[in-house]
This record gives sequence, structure tokens and C-alpha cells, in this order.
Amino acid sequence: MHVSFLGGPRPQRGVGVVAPFDFALDRELWRWVPDDISLHLTRTPFVPVEVSLDLARLVSEHETLHDAVRTLNAVAPEVVAYACTSGSFVGGVAGERAMCEAMTRAGEVPSLTTSGALLAALTELGARRIALVTPYTVSVTQSLEEYLAEADVEVTGRAFMGLTRHIWKVPYRDVVDMARQAVKGAVDALFISCTNLPTYDVIPQLEAELRIPVISANQVTMWAALRRLGTRAVGPYQALLGDTSHAHGGSGGESARRQGPVLPEEHQEGWS
Repeated sequence: MHVSFLGGPRPQRGVGVVAPFDFALDRELWRWVPDDISLHLTRTPFVPVEVSLDLARLVSEHETLHDAVRTLNAVAPEVVAYACTSGSFVGGVAGERAMCEAMTRAGEVPSLTTSGALLAALTELGARRIALVTPYTVSVTQSLEEYLAEADVEVTGRAFMGLTRHIWKVPYRDVVDMARQAVKGAVDALFISCTNLPTYDVIPQLEAELRIPVISANQVTMWAALRRLGTRAVGPYQALLGDTSHAHGGSGGESARRQGPVLPEEHQEGWS
């Protein structure tokens, strides 16, 4: 067959992603992206600091973000997302807004962060009382709770791992165990923090078990970025991405019960 019959490649729209230097889950981000969207990733410069509030501040400096976004300008993305939870909540709500403004000035395209996307997702779900799972130390976890409190979101239960490195190596079973510890009493949703913590396959499992919407850092980042393009993230049995996401009414229970069958473990990437 002559190559002219192929007709491609298919036109693509671009999403620029700025990630911390130790981000290891490029493939997970791609799993939320439809076929007509391309991700263009760049990373912040390496610094010899473990995961901490100090690192969160270093990787979110405006000069660092400016340089990263300018690098992405060469491929002309239509939106830029800063894929780091701690780096975007460490300065509080005002700091997150200032980061978006700095990135927008650098790239002259709409910009967003993971923590800003988190608040948008909670509003979408009508969730004001949440359970929280993080791989962080206690100080970083407390900083996230302070950020949420600024936005009038109450954390009713939490579980954290105290990790300062190699977060991407955490298996799904540990995430599930933490979720079960964190969800106490009536809550509107569960948030799993950190873009370096694998969550794609575990979300439908937890929604089926806990009967509440479950959202994660990478999921909300891709959901918000793609929504800016007027398109939708893809993901099976994930309440935030489904047609019923407006119908939770703050409880999430009935919608979660409509999510459909649970995926068998052997079909889940990364389950160990």
C-alpha cells in the first residue's frame, strides 16, 4: 500500500506539562488523554533536596516556572499545566494564583496547577468534606490541609506515609490501605495527593468500595487541562470524568453505586 493512502498523521492539539525533576509517571498522565491530544512535558532543574516543604518551594519559584514554560513555547501548546501538588499548594491560595499568572505571562496561553485543579474538581463534585491520602511527611500534609482550609474545604480524616523519595514506587495496595484508613464517617470525596503517586487503576476500585468519588492529583490535572481545551479526559468508572459528576450533591454515594463493574486485578496496570 502506498503511504499516501494513510492520510495521517492525525492533527493534534497540545497540552504543555511542567513537572518537577523527579516526576516518573509520564505514562500515567497519557492514560487520561484522548487520541487527538499530545502532551509535551518538561521538567524543572534538578536540586539535591528530598521531598519536603523546602523542595516544594524550590520547584515552584516563578523564575523556574518561567523558564520551563518558555521551553514549551517552541511546540505551541494551547494550555500549560504545572503537575505538582505540593509545589502549587505550598504558597497557599494566593501563591497558587500567582503561579498561574506567572506561567500565563511566560507562555501567553492559559495556565493551571494541580492544586488549583483540585479545588475546581471539588467544586465540580460539590465536595466540602473530604478524606485525604498523601505519601508526604506530616509537615507537607499539614500544609496541604491549610491550603484546603483556605478554600473552605474540611479534611475529616487523613493517612500519610512520611516518604521523602521514590514515591512513584508505592504499589496500589498501599494506596488502597491508606484510603481505608483515611475515610472516617460521612465524607463527600477522597483526594489522593502527589503527582508522583500512581493512582489511575486504583480510582475505580476505591469508588466501588467506598461509594464516594475518588480523585487524584494526576487525574484532576489532566481533567482541568483538557477541559480548558473544550474536551474531556478519559478513564473508566471515574466519577469526576463521568456524566454523573454534577449529580453528587455533596455525598457522592448514589453516583458511585452507578459506576459499573470493578476491573479485575489482572487487567490493572501497576497492580502488585
